[in-house]
Amino acid sequence: MITDIILIVAAYLFGSLSTAVIVSRAMGLPDPRTYGSGNPGATNVLRHGGKKAAAITLAGDALKGVPPTLLAIFLGVEPHIVALVGAAAFIGHLYPVFFGFKGGKGVATAAGVIMCISWPAGLTVLATWLAAAKLSKISSIGALTAAALAPVYMWYFTQSPEYTAMNVVLSVLLWWRHRSNIRNLINGTEGKIKAKD
Repeated sequence: MITDIILIVAAYLFGSLSTAVIVSRAMGLPDPRTYGSGNPGATNVLRHGGKKAAAITLAGDALKGVPPTLLAIFLGVEPHIVALVGAAAFIGHLYPVFFGFKGGKGVATAAGVIMCISWPAGLTVLATWLAAAKLSKISSIGALTAAALAPVYMWYFTQSPEYTAMNVVLSVLLWWRHRSNIRNLINGTEGKIKAKD
């Protein structure tokens, strides 16, 4: 019981490390929460900080959920605890204690967690995300499409109620965090993907 609690709390704290803010500070870029969409994520960094900063941010966000989730799996805790650990890392990214609870939208972190639990599901989610974003040239469409299908992929590949339920929670939170993007999509004002040189 104590180990389970420690794993969950540690996962939240690890997820609370805002890669976008840390990378921007290290590279002498403005705080991503102060420009563009105000979202500390790879897409906003891409638009205003360039491809290199965005790539590092994306990798960092994806990897945040990996160590806690893999550690939980390695320690052999019950599947529902592994699911809670993954969800805690994801929630840490959304509401980071170290950055005023103002975090990103969680797409990359969710993908990292899913990949740890089931790499086939993770790769399918990633492929869906990339394909939808490339076809639409709109990042949020890729994220929303992948989030909607993630629980289906997880159930197909794992048949696990615990992991599928975790994916449902992640997907609901992802859609909630994208509510402004959804309004923009409806209004036809959502920005397209483009990078600063």
